[in-house]
Parts: sequence; C-alpha cells; structure tokens
Amino acid sequence: MPATAPPPVRRQVRRGLTGAVVTALAATLLSVVPAASAQAAPVLLSQGKAVTASSQEHYGTAATGAVDGDLGTRWSSAASDAQWLQVDLGSQVSVSKVVLRWEAAYAKSYRIELSTDGTTWSTAYSTTNGAGGTESVAVSGTARYVRMQGVTRATGYGYSLWEFQVYGGDSGGPTLPGGGDLGPNVHIIDPSTPNIQGRLDEVFKQQESAQFGSGRHAFLFKPGTYNNLNAQVGFYTQLAGLGLKPGDTTINGDVTVDAGWFNGNATQNFWRGVEGLTVNPVSGTDRWAVSQASSFRRMHVKGDLSLAPAGYGWASGGYIADSKIDGQVGNYSQQQWYTRDSSIGGWSNSVWNQTFSGVEGAPATGFPEPRYTTLDTTPVSREKPYLYLDGSEYKVFAPAKRTDARGTTWANGTPQGESIPLSKFYVVKEGTTAATINQALAQGLNLLFTPGVYHVDQTININRANTIVLGLGLATIIPDNGVTAMKVADVDGVRLAGFLIDAGPVNSPTLLELGPQNSSTDHGANPTTVQDVYIRVGGAGPGKATTSIVVNSDDAIIDHTWVWRADHGDGVGWEANRADYGVRVNGDDVLATGLFVEHFNKYDVEWYGDRGKTIFFQNEKAYDAPNQAAIQNGTTKGYAAYRVDDSVNTHEAWGLGSYCNYNVDPNIRQDHGFKAPVKSGVKFHSLLTVSLGGNGHYEHVINGTGASTEPAGTSTVPSTVVSYP
Repeated sequence: MPATAPPPVRRQVRRGLTGAVVTALAATLLSVVPAASAQAAPVLLSQGKAVTASSQEHYGTAATGAVDGDLGTRWSSAASDAQWLQVDLGSQVSVSKVVLRWEAAYAKSYRIELSTDGTTWSTAYSTTNGAGGTESVAVSGTARYVRMQGVTRATGYGYSLWEFQVYGGDSGGPTLPGGGDLGPNVHIIDPSTPNIQGRLDEVFKQQESAQFGSGRHAFLFKPGTYNNLNAQVGFYTQLAGLGLKPGDTTINGDVTVDAGWFNGNATQNFWRGVEGLTVNPVSGTDRWAVSQASSFRRMHVKGDLSLAPAGYGWASGGYIADSKIDGQVGNYSQQQWYTRDSSIGGWSNSVWNQTFSGVEGAPATGFPEPRYTTLDTTPVSREKPYLYLDGSEYKVFAPAKRTDARGTTWANGTPQGESIPLSKFYVVKEGTTAATINQALAQGLNLLFTPGVYHVDQTININRANTIVLGLGLATIIPDNGVTAMKVADVDGVRLAGFLIDAGPVNSPTLLELGPQNSSTDHGANPTTVQDVYIRVGGAGPGKATTSIVVNSDDAIIDHTWVWRADHGDGVGWEANRADYGVRVNGDDVLATGLFVEHFNKYDVEWYGDRGKTIFFQNEKAYDAPNQAAIQNGTTKGYAAYRVDDSVNTHEAWGLGSYCNYNVDPNIRQDHGFKAPVKSGVKFHSLLTVSLGGNGHYEHVINGTGASTEPAGTSTVPSTVVSYP
C-alpha cells in the first residue's frame, strides 16, 4: 500500500426513501438473510467484498454502500446510461441468485454478467422491463466477478442500489455442526482431576522456552477450589477459569511467570494469558513478569502482584484489565505498563511509561516524574468474550459495552452481557480449511479456534453482524500465498479475540482488515472490538506483509494488541521480513486502549480518521535499519512511530513512548518519534522518546518539540513532553 492514503469518503445525508420504506426493506432483507441455524446453501457471498463501479454520484454514495449489509447506505452512479457495479467474490464459486435492492433511481434495462477473470464477461440475466424495488434474479454459473451492467435508467437520476447481493456456493455437502468437544490441546480441569500439578508442569516444560514453537495449550479450570498449585505459564499457554465470575474458581497457590529460561531477563516473555481466576498467593505476592502480548484479565489477586522477574531483571510489558489486586502492584523494572478498568491497592515505581484508565486506586498523574498518566475513566470499553460453564453447558459470555467505565465489570454482582451457547459456534480444530471456516460463517455460526496452528489459503470473511471469533491458547492463523488472513465487513458488533496472525512467506498486502475501504456506517452503539489479537511478521520463520492491520470501520475499539515485525528469531532481516506499515486507521471515532506496535520498516502507526483516541502506546523503531538512507523519508530523517495525518482535525492520545535501538548503524537519527498537525483539536499528553544505549537518537519528541535524546549519551534517559501543543 502507498505510504499515505486519502481519508475515507465519509457518510453524507442521502436523497431517497422514507423511514417506512426503509423499514419495509429491512423486513424483506431479514426474510432472505440466512438465519443463525441457516442451511448450507445458498450463502451470501458478496457482503463486505471488494467492489468497484463505473462512477459515483457527487453526494459520496460509494460502491461499498451496496455490499455492506446496511440498508441506510447505498451506491449511486452519475446521471447517465451504461453504468455498472462490480463485486469481486475473492475466488471462483458457483452463483445461483442475485438480489438487487433498488433505491427510487433504478434500472429499466440491465444485465447481470459473470466473469472468472474480470475481463471476459457472459450474460447470466437480462431484462428491458426492470420493476425497481427488490428484484431477485436466478442465475447459474461459476464466477469470481459479478456485475450489474445498467443499460437504460428508469428516472432522470443515475442508478442507485441499497444492496447488491450475490448468493451461491452450494457444495451440496452437509450443514456444519455447532459445538462439540474442544480438542486435545484444551485441558479441562476440575478439583477431582488427578495430578493437576504434574499436568501443568509437563506443559510448562514444553513451553517455557518455546518462543517460536508450534505447541498451543489452554488449561480451563471448572468452578471450584484448587489447593497447593503453582501454575507456571509458558509460551502459547492460557489459563482460565470456567466460571462466570473470577470468584467462581479459586487457586490457593500461585499463577507464575518468571524468566529463568532467559537468565532473569523478562523482555521476551511474550504470547500467554490468564483470565477469570481468584488467586491466593502462597507468599502473599503473585509473580507476573511478562512483556508484550501477555494479557491479565478478570483476575482477582488476594495479595500483592509483582510484575518483575526474580532478581528484578528487565521486563517490557504489559497489560491488566477488569481485574482486582487487593494489595500493591510492584512495577519494579517494567519499562511500561497499561492498566484499564480495574481496582488496585496501590502501585510502586515508574520506569518510563505507566498509564491507567478507569482504575480505582491508581496513582495520580505525575508525568514526567513519577511517570504516571492517569485517566479517571475509560471513554468506551467492552470486555473480551470468554468461555464459561453454565451448569454442564458450555457458553460464551459477551460482556456489554460500557461508557466512562471505572472498576471491574464483576465487583457488584453478575456481569452485564449476553450468553451464547457453544452450539452457536463452529469449533475449529487443527487441519480445518479456510473454505470450511467460511462455510461455517456463512451458515451463521460464530468461531471458536481451539489451540493450534492454522494455515489458510483464502481470506476468512466475517460478514455477519455480532459474529464472535474467539481463540483459545493463542491459536495462530498463517495466511498462505499472500492472502489477507481475515476481513471484517462494515457491520455492527463483531468481536475478535484471543488469537495470533503470523505472516506467511509470500507478501500479504494486509493481514487483518476491519471494514472495506471507504466504510462509513455508524457503529457507535455496537462497535467492532479487537482484543488480545496479535500480529507477527517473521520470527517463527519467513514472513512479509505490507500493512498488518487496516481499520476502515468507524467506532472500532482496539483493546490490547501487539503488532510486531520481528527483531529476532528466524527469517529476520531488513528485507527478509519486510513490513512497511504496522497499523493504519482510516475510520472515524476509533479508540485504541493498549496499542503496542514495533519495528516496522516505515510508519508503525498512521491515523487518517477523525476523532480518534489512543490510551497508551508503546513502540520501538526497527533495530535493523542498515543506514540512514534506508529510513530517509523525503527530507525527513526517519519515519515517525505514530503519525496523525494533516487532514485530521480532532485526535487525542495519552501515554505514548517510542524507543530506538539502531544496533546495525548507531549513527542513525530520527527527526522525531511522533508527527501530527498543529491544530487545536489534536492533543497529546505524556510523550517520551528513548535512545536505548545510545544506538541512534531522536532529535525531537513530537514534530519540532522536545529535546534530543543525544545529550543523555548512552544512559537511556527519556526525553519527555508533558502536553502538545
């Protein structure tokens, strides 16, 4: 993708139908969309797919409006004949029906055309007596591209479609079942399970140092009390309680992460997580010495919590949400940390960047010393969905959205939200193909990925509102042949949580997309959320991706992600794991809470949408830049870690840090860590840049403001800016 991109076309007031007609259309739509227990065929193939058109009416009614599943958006053409709308289904598939939902400006004469290559077309249907309204057209053929070719307009306006829907894909096979067992890598534990400690120790022995291994595990503890356990948590291991609330599952013992495998240095303790447990630590202090991509959610620690390894070696975490720590959190050597919507008994020490939002007991803002940045509430939050037991039945709980949140969701009784039975989920196990995954989604099922590694040779397409994709045990998705791993349509309420996307050796243009380009639907009441979803380019082997995450949908919430171009491991090198851009935000009103993005060849984060907010950002620039010329950005030295485009009028961010460690060429200079337009609506709070050991330097913190890191020499002293402008 280009280094810069135009802001998306925003939604406009539309000429057209009355509310009564829209309601009637909505009722018609509901009558044809497959239900949650839908049949295997036909399935809706076109929603959220790439779409182009011959022209666009000047009101901003883009082609994407006809394939977004929203009856309040539409495509309309210029006011002339011979206009067309074309959708790319992504691969060749059998098509059986096309539904056209016309606005008042419809086609009197038109054709439905099919193509396998986008060049040679065949006519599947034609009429010279189009009636407008909703037309359902039977077609037959195999196509990747389907086109409405308008011939003659029925009005003086152009052609205008609320929705253009293509159905097909009937394999003739059976309907996929929901529910079922959770596979061999999910370890279900109850208080009567024999040798629980031995089972925990066996997996930890495999996973303690398996930083880039293929093992994936989840230990799920049924409600009850477990005594005398020390659950050590290694790579790609998840521990979770199966109660609705943390108090349902108690461990009298410890849940431990330490760094003995790495000589007491915890800066590579990645990819693991715990949630939904109450812990009574043996010594009164539990140890959770982690770095990036390690989540601590819905936990109740009845004592203190240490975030440092034994011996207080370095650590580079981390993230806590929806948790209660009765005692003090000992930050010690943690370089940075973000805590959200929790309750703590106290907090000690600050190294570079400790940020809090909605945390009862958090220290007051003291930045730059002590380096605390504290927001009384979190503007919008919705906790990660999770598996639990309702009696003997597995369900997934989807917590409700909160605004101006503070404290945990569970402190005052039953959490608010929706319970969805496992029968509404397709349980994905290793060896499942992308085609099967997409069939399950088309049937109306959600996805539960069991611990494992999944290669996909086609994009996983999330086209239905309120779909949940939940991974257990850091389930890992690898796109083959340069495809995008996952795309989400511009629909309400999709929840992605608990998995890792690992770039494949053939360059993917993107790895995760939220909404198609120019998405414009308002999702403020029911946003898409991305939680504990991690991206990796290289490290486990060769991997390339131009842009890792693209957020086109409005109102999306990115809650704890680590987007990482690897600086160590296999397949690592300036060109070997080329990845120019980390996260690009085009949507408006997007919120990031806990944004970790590191080592990209150019910009780590680019923000084009308006009214965006970020609470906590951690970054390191790419270590392996060979020389100054390799990162030269026109007349600017280096690419900013976090860039807000000049077109943006309103943006706000708190608690941001960028570090450089140019260990190939220590003479490299960055003009700044952060770049933003100088406007009254664009505000930054608590920023810092750090030169690690004097390997390269920042001339400024943001734009031309903030001191150079160079006078500090090799002492890794941050340069800070309290507020900007």
